Amino acid sequence: MKITMISDTHNLHRQFARLEGDVLIHCGDMFNLRDTDQSCIADIDAWFGEQAFDLVLCIGGNHDHVLRSHTQRLGNPFKNAVYLEDSSYQHEGVTFYGAPWVPGLVSHAYYQSAKGLRDKWAQIPCETDVLITHTPPLGMLDVSSRGMQLGCEYLAGELARIAPKLHCFGHIHAVTGVVEQGRTTFVNAASVNSQVELVKKPIEFTL
Repeated sequence: MKITMISDTHNLHRQFARLEGDVLIHCGDMFNLRDTDQSCIADIDAWFGEQAFDLVLCIGGNHDHVLRSHTQRLGNPFKNAVYLEDSSYQHEGVTFYGAPWVPGLVSHAYYQSAKGLRDKWAQIPCETDVLITHTPPLGMLDVSSRGMQLGCEYLAGELARIAPKLHCFGHIHAVTGVVEQGRTTFVNAASVNSQVELVKKPIEFTL
């Protein structure tokens, strides 16, 4: 299974060439913090449908207030993607789990307190093969352009229990990349740089 991962596209998704593979994953921050027009959701949904994949999975990110507002009122807005929020999805024998929560950013979308984060991460099933979060775990591809570690300590604390084959995330634009540790491959799939310019290619992984 060829998995293609992107994140933090901030309304720049149409700058990609057409993507193809088996599964496309968007790890959140599809939009910008102050977006309120629902048409941006329809646009990226249409774009998802234009890509050559059997399955598209997505979660929210801290900039996605417009998505958070929609899902709270009306549920999943996507016709061409599966939206995951503390939920699993099985495809060809692979179990995917998505959760969008972030620490520290009280005024942003999908913020959770320390207790909320502990509760959310504790829900992740051990049977998860591919874990999709917006925040990285603390200490893994989480260093900002200012040298600060911004990953979630509580998510890091659950990874030994979950031990997914693949954990993909974004959020930290400065450190897009891949690290293998134990049985898990970690991917920061952030597609933009620190200046919010879409300059990074999607990351592919064969499961």
